[in-house]
Amino acid sequence: MQTRLAMMLVQAGLATREEIENIAAEWGPGEVELAEALVLRGQVTEELITEFLADIYSVEPVYLNETVLPDDAAGIIPEDTAREHLAVPLERDGNTVSVAMAQPVNMYAVDELKFATGCEIVVYASSPSAVRRALDEVYGRRDSLVTVESTLNDYDEHRDGVVEVATLDPGVDEDDVTDDSLITDKEEPIVRFVDKMIANAVKSECSDIHIEPYEKFLRIRYRKDGTCHEVTKLSKAVQPSILSRLKIMSSMNIAERRKAQDGRIKAKVDNRIIDFRVSAVPTVNGEKIVLRILDRGNLEFDLRQLGFPEDALKSFMAGVNAPFGIVLVTGPTGSGKTTTLYSALSSLNVPGVNIHTAEDPVEYHIDGIVQTQIDHAMGYTFAAALRSLLRQDPNIIMVGEIRDLETASIAMKAALTGHLVFSTIHTNDAPGTINRLVDIGIKPFLVASAVRTIMAQRLVKKICNYCREPFTFQESDYIGAGIDPVVMAGARTYRGKGCGRCNGTGYKGRIGLYEVLTLDKEMKQAVIDRETAGRLRLLAVQNGMRTLRMDAVEKLKNGITTLEEVTRVTADDDEEVKVAAMNYSLESQIRAVSS
Repeated sequence: MQTRLAMMLVQAGLATREEIENIAAEWGPGEVELAEALVLRGQVTEELITEFLADIYSVEPVYLNETVLPDDAAGIIPEDTAREHLAVPLERDGNTVSVAMAQPVNMYAVDELKFATGCEIVVYASSPSAVRRALDEVYGRRDSLVTVESTLNDYDEHRDGVVEVATLDPGVDEDDVTDDSLITDKEEPIVRFVDKMIANAVKSECSDIHIEPYEKFLRIRYRKDGTCHEVTKLSKAVQPSILSRLKIMSSMNIAERRKAQDGRIKAKVDNRIIDFRVSAVPTVNGEKIVLRILDRGNLEFDLRQLGFPEDALKSFMAGVNAPFGIVLVTGPTGSGKTTTLYSALSSLNVPGVNIHTAEDPVEYHIDGIVQTQIDHAMGYTFAAALRSLLRQDPNIIMVGEIRDLETASIAMKAALTGHLVFSTIHTNDAPGTINRLVDIGIKPFLVASAVRTIMAQRLVKKICNYCREPFTFQESDYIGAGIDPVVMAGARTYRGKGCGRCNGTGYKGRIGLYEVLTLDKEMKQAVIDRETAGRLRLLAVQNGMRTLRMDAVEKLKNGITTLEEVTRVTADDDEEVKVAAMNYSLESQIRAVSS
């Protein structure tokens, strides 16, 4: 608690120390930030903030919502000076100018106002949010933190390709929304909050923003490094305005609240163009909205930087560089499959190669690759898209997901007729993908003939480099995790103790775990013979495949992640598989020494 306003609010029982510390961490430590955050949350009114500031700084209060500003107000103080110092001109009387300020005793600001006006300054106190609104009233609204590119819908007001987004008046019930209840540019705190929420999530390298309605409040959470963190809770009164702004920004129907909707936002944050995939789903307390942040600037196309071990990378690239066949990537949602596929395609993206994709949705736009969007409502399914793309003379095709027999059959035929096909499929591991294809209805001999490489992947949290410190696990810890302590002999392990850079978690960033299965001659025969997934897995390990758990343990030994992450993300291997891996490792060492 660094400000007198914070102390007064706590003493008055209007906020707790913990709430103020959380606001300071998210918004900043100043009085202005604290006042605006509490007003937005509905914990205090602008009038009360005005009274506190007047009391603290021994000046008179002014309530701007009850004040008529002079017609020539914009000519009294230059706009940049007024906005910089949060000062609204109230009146000029001879050689004196009266101003309402959010920071009434900022003497540097007062001196600047004197210089700009050539007059003596009389200062009044007013809440920061009221001052900002009055500044927009006097000078006109400025562009916000996030500039949203124009997308057509019924509520946009276009000007030079930039959308001015309307919001709902907080006094309007969400069930009574009509075109007449929409207002533009009047709810500056809501606009600023949404812009700040989006900008902060992007700057913090988050993957998702969750806006969640509950009975008595609206909760905002960010997902970072795979884990959701609560950012703030807002007053229920601002829920309609915030949800409406987001829906209009993403070209959704603002009046539709009973059906799920999807949309997109393209915004500029810190001079970077960021795409957002937006989903709205009705709940008992209103619509929940999730924004998936698609920052192409963070898209890493260097597969080594994604965490590939050299042996796994070599196996995977052998499939990627094959003249034809299918390369499949499997893993749960959010495991990095899209990034891996885009990275592979980018390595093949040269002028002499014709690459087409069918995606649902198109997440990142890549120059040189022709990308199409699946539209199930119009009958443009993955299967229909594949048929169409095969008539476009492609060398390489990427289909977003294989989920049914029709799509799988077309992909197999394309691979067997000279095309290189990339796709994803949902299975737990690489060997299990073969059985999944057979279960869908693909004949085993077709799987053996068409599939080149299957890769399973996961994402594991990395230890924060800023607070990493040595940590020794006990043998019992390894045994409990299914890891032979002998394997960890001599390894230096670490943990993050928590710092400001990692928000006290001890983790910062994620890295991939990879399990690459190559269908060589022996594996193809096993597929044709309909061997079980367990038998296929054992055979693959005997031939050198590193399982997800093995890759995770290797990253534990290298001080990249923790034992907790290894057990959280990967399943333990069967004893038979562990023995096979040990034998393969010993044989490899003997071969290396012999050569």
